[in-house]
Amino acid sequence: MASSHSSSPVPQSNSSDAFFKKETDATKHFRPVQSLPDVCPKEPTGNPNNLCDSPSLVADQQRWTIYHSKVNLPAALNDPRLAKRESDFFTKTWGVDFVDTEVTPSFYLPQITKEHFALYQQEITPREKVHERCKNICTPKDTFDRTLLHTHDKSRTDLEQVPKIFMKPDFALEDSLTFNAVLPWSHFSTAGGKGNRDAASSRLLQEKLSHYLDIVEVNIAHQISLRSEAFFHAMTSQHELQDYLRKTSQAVKLLREKISKIDKVMCEGSLRVLRLSLTRNNCIKAYNKLKLMATVHQTQPTVQLLLSTSEYVGALDLIATTQEVLQQELQGIHSFRHLGSQLCELEKLIDKMMIAEFSTYARNDLNRPLEDDCQILEEERLVSLVFGLLKQRKLNFYEIYGDEMINTAKNIIKQCVVNTVSQIEEIDTEVVVKLADQMRMMNFPQWFDLLKNIFSKFTIFLKRIKATLNTIRSVVFLVLDKNQKTRDLEDTLQKNSAKESTVDTEVAYLTHEGMFISDAFGDGELPTGAADTASQRNTSPNSEPCSSDSVSEPECTTDSSSSKEHTSSSITPGGVEMMIGDDMKLTDLELVRLANNIQELLYNASDICHDRSVKFLMARAKDGFLEKLNSNEFVTLSRLMEGFILDTEQICGRKSMSLRGALQSQANRFVNRFHEERKTKLSLLLDNERWKQAEVPAEFQDLVDSVSDGRISLPEKKPTATEERKPAEFLIVEGQKYATVGTVLLLIRIILEYCQCVDNIPSITTDMLTRLSDLLKYFNSRSCQLVLGAGALQVVGLKTITTKNLALSSRCLQLIVHYIPIIRAHFEARLQPKQFSMLRHFDHITKDYHDHIAEISAKLVAIMDSLFDKLLSKYEVKAPVPSACFRNICKQMAKMHEAIYDLLPEEQTQMLFLRINASYKLHLKRQLAHLNVVNDGGPLNGLVTSDVAFYTGNLQALKGLNNLDLNMAEIWEQKR
Repeated sequence: MASSHSSSPVPQSNSSDAFFKKETDATKHFRPVQSLPDVCPKEPTGNPNNLCDSPSLVADQQRWTIYHSKVNLPAALNDPRLAKRESDFFTKTWGVDFVDTEVTPSFYLPQITKEHFALYQQEITPREKVHERCKNICTPKDTFDRTLLHTHDKSRTDLEQVPKIFMKPDFALEDSLTFNAVLPWSHFSTAGGKGNRDAASSRLLQEKLSHYLDIVEVNIAHQISLRSEAFFHAMTSQHELQDYLRKTSQAVKLLREKISKIDKVMCEGSLRVLRLSLTRNNCIKAYNKLKLMATVHQTQPTVQLLLSTSEYVGALDLIATTQEVLQQELQGIHSFRHLGSQLCELEKLIDKMMIAEFSTYARNDLNRPLEDDCQILEEERLVSLVFGLLKQRKLNFYEIYGDEMINTAKNIIKQCVVNTVSQIEEIDTEVVVKLADQMRMMNFPQWFDLLKNIFSKFTIFLKRIKATLNTIRSVVFLVLDKNQKTRDLEDTLQKNSAKESTVDTEVAYLTHEGMFISDAFGDGELPTGAADTASQRNTSPNSEPCSSDSVSEPECTTDSSSSKEHTSSSITPGGVEMMIGDDMKLTDLELVRLANNIQELLYNASDICHDRSVKFLMARAKDGFLEKLNSNEFVTLSRLMEGFILDTEQICGRKSMSLRGALQSQANRFVNRFHEERKTKLSLLLDNERWKQAEVPAEFQDLVDSVSDGRISLPEKKPTATEERKPAEFLIVEGQKYATVGTVLLLIRIILEYCQCVDNIPSITTDMLTRLSDLLKYFNSRSCQLVLGAGALQVVGLKTITTKNLALSSRCLQLIVHYIPIIRAHFEARLQPKQFSMLRHFDHITKDYHDHIAEISAKLVAIMDSLFDKLLSKYEVKAPVPSACFRNICKQMAKMHEAIYDLLPEEQTQMLFLRINASYKLHLKRQLAHLNVVNDGGPLNGLVTSDVAFYTGNLQALKGLNNLDLNMAEIWEQKR
């Protein structure tokens, strides 16, 4: 407890008057605790000195007066046995029996002296100096405010000592629980041996309750002191208020008497006139109301009349107007209490009638005879139905049209099949009952004509659907355009109303100032809004008409009529004029979505036609009919389907992939069969090929000539000429002669068939490229096996593979290599840029063919190389000259030249014999080195020179080799 003073958060100052100086200026910065507001404020006419003589604790609390001398008598008289109040805590709590005694010091506690705090004082002294320095720099808070807060906190702390049970609003000692909580029964127990303790407990309880009472009384006295000034002020002002009230009452009474006299003299007559005018206006309104009721009474017969003429829009407008009148003008009329529900039921009936009518219209429109007539059926009726459905927000009506499209597409195919089957006598409809089986009995021309008829019917069908849906979309766009115009008009009206309100303000000001509008504005300067406003004001709503009829006619137009929808005339693309009302509460988003759905319905129509066509194709293709078609038939079928696909895309504006996918699937099957047939044919030709030069028929020469002209296509078969052209010995290609075998001629035709098939069916270009690459690779590998690999010995039964066979094979390969760039360019022109990577197959094929040709040339050289090795190894330098060895070599060289000269071009023949001559010189040089014959001019050298001269003369005497540089000096060893 003692340490709490030294550790107080309030900074201590060495100056004793530091806090007192702040207290003198406390009122300038801090308000005292506010008292309750005065009940009666001071009058401005009173004498303020009469109110300031009494003491005021609120105003004078800073100085002590005689009114501060007061004694709390209950606190002083609580214990009369004591001469004075004991302030000792133990005596107050435990009674007078408590006696102070000296406490013996404990042997276990050390004696604490000032030396024990020396270290602490050394540590805290610098901090205290720093604290004092900071306190001088930073101004401390107002002491008076802390005093008030301390006083307020002290009062709150004192009140918190009082138990909460005394503060409850329902506190009552009659309640046993409350009584036991306040006065515990144990304090009044009189059991033996405990009398003194119970008496002490009772006194303690009494002291505690007295303490609570003191706290409450002190707080009550404090609150009263705070509000004493308001109390005295209220008492002083009471008498003056009573005088004012008495005078005011007399003035009010006099004023009422004067107002009563004025009312009798000036107001009663005028009010009677106004009352009669109001009565007359009410009678006119009642008359108009009766006329309106009579009109509403005729609603149902009028609606029935409109429905009999299919005027659904007019009937719905009448029902909407009548319902609006019932809700606004005739609300609460007993005789019409059931008319609203009857009109609602009638509106639902009209909805059903419109849907049924639209379904009937769609059925009649789509099931008309499919001729070249694409006119819209009853366009006025269609437009009226669409307007009615839009008015009733039946936005899914297009689904009805979509369902009818599906059924009609099925019926079109069925009817076409029935009509075609009935015209074919070979098909007995009594034996073959199912239409699918009847269709499968048709041959290709009959089935093709049927498919062509179906496609033509579907084309007309789609054109008719497009015309109808375009009309429906035009109606939707008319409503959308009307909504846009209505919004623009509303914006314009809002701007005009703002301008009129400004003019109304100006006119009101001029009228208030006593001026006429014509005086303020010159002739022609009156604004439009002001003129309208003036004309409206000149026409008084309460002006008396000349007769009842003249009043009833203009006033028959009720508020509902002014709120009725305005109608505007619109013309559809077909020339049908319709009235569009403002009551079509459709948002732009809904209308745009509906227009998109209708457009999507046209796309669905195209998809439906394609799907039904695909089913028709699949039904015919079950027995493999389409796969058995030849190339011309399939190309014709493909062109027909491509034409139908393009027509539907042009009509509907979007691609449908189902029929295109079916065509692609059939095309893939056709490509597989096409390729397998030609590969099998090529395989059979190669297996039967004897690798002898074949004659070239004139049609093949014409085929090659057409390719040379830049047209890669099969020429049309010409009628048999009177003079048949004889076959040629060679195939002339761009001025070069090619000796070929029959297999290669047919292979060229097959290659051209692949290219023409790509032109006829562009969708199979990539597949055909792959298949053609496979075919060319197969020919290369198979011919290599048969010729270089000597497979023809077993397959065909050749005795041997001659040099002529090899040269002919090489020339055939060169012919195919000549056409590969042309084929590549043909495919490149028909591929997409992203598919150009597939052209690398032709590069690989070209490389393989060149490698094959090089191998054949190497084989020819190898044949002569083995002959040279065999003959020159036995060569001896002796007479006679020329020797038998050189004679034999020249003979074999002549045979080789004879075999290949007519097959290979002269340049290739020369290159081949140069390679053969190099091999000859190598073997001769090796043999001469073995025989130790050197170029020394001796006899042996002369014999060799004679043989070489014989060899050179014979070789250069061959056709085409006379200018061949043989360089025979290389046979001698060079001297080092």
